Amino acid sequence: MKKWKVGVIGATGMVGQRFVTLLDGHPWFEPVCLLASARSAGKKYPEAVGEKWAMSSPIPEYAKDIVVLDAEADAERLVGKVDFVFCAVNMKKDETKALEEKYAKLEIPVVSNNSAHRATKDVPMIIPEINADHLSVIAAQRNRLGTKRGFIAVKSNCSLQSYVPLLHPLLSFGVKSAAVCTYQAISGAGKTFETMPEIVDNVIPYIGGEEEKSEVEPLKIWGKAEGDGIVNATAPVITAQCLRVPVSDGHTAAVFVSFEKKPTKEEILSAWANYAGEPQKLGLPSAPKQFIHYFEEDNRPQPKLDRMTERGMAVCAGRLREDNLFDYKFIGFSHNTLRGAAGGAVLLAELLAAKGYFD
Repeated sequence: MKKWKVGVIGATGMVGQRFVTLLDGHPWFEPVCLLASARSAGKKYPEAVGEKWAMSSPIPEYAKDIVVLDAEADAERLVGKVDFVFCAVNMKKDETKALEEKYAKLEIPVVSNNSAHRATKDVPMIIPEINADHLSVIAAQRNRLGTKRGFIAVKSNCSLQSYVPLLHPLLSFGVKSAAVCTYQAISGAGKTFETMPEIVDNVIPYIGGEEEKSEVEPLKIWGKAEGDGIVNATAPVITAQCLRVPVSDGHTAAVFVSFEKKPTKEEILSAWANYAGEPQKLGLPSAPKQFIHYFEEDNRPQPKLDRMTERGMAVCAGRLREDNLFDYKFIGFSHNTLRGAAGGAVLLAELLAAKGYFD
């Protein structure tokens, strides 16, 4: 089978490191170059990362001899050498947008973990199991950019993975509104307990920009691909509060939901158990066999116990019960740097490859 050659932009950051580990031995993708800021360029990857390596596994062997390139100055050097790139940079929004468009205009497709282009009308923002059909707007984006191969596709905010996949199978019951409180791991901020000592024995009740993303991004995911872009859905209404908690990996969500036509508990559980998307139908390498895992135990899901369910790519749920104010409430959970970040982007790239967008 063909292997696609891949570059990772922002390879020294935490999400970039996760990309580096996930690509080790990937059956479809061969990582051939790693890129970062100018201060890392010219160094071998282990030297460029230094003491910032935050993964539990060591740096993969393939990456040890790769000399890091400058993500901005060396972009042209990737032409003809890679089939696409992953992007996980830590830059200002306008700088990120310009960088990603630069690569796309060089005819290098970009699969992005960044937020810069999530609101761009003709850039699909994909949760592969939910809105794979939105990839059709890539044709309009290529027309705007003047490209034949190049385009940008993005994944949604990491915290959405803990509740949007659980609400999605219930839309047939007419979800009217949802209130969500997310309890987000420090790796979502690119931190460890060593680099974020202020989180120990603490909860920080604010994450910049997170609540707006949590309320708005689902409406694009549930929107429709029409003409030259995505037309956002107008419902359901979502209100969110987002807190940073002393957890290394894994975002938890407390979800409250009301319906036009209230389902039974059994109908909700059946909808979750039987839901599958394009990744499951196509048998993509990173796809969980069972997308949604429901736990009957009152004290599950938990980050420490359940973050690696299906290699960290499943979405977990528990504690479904009726509510006094809303119709139902439940707990959602997902691994934020696997399903929520790099793993979700790798799954998106697998979907793009299977659909012929890198050909």
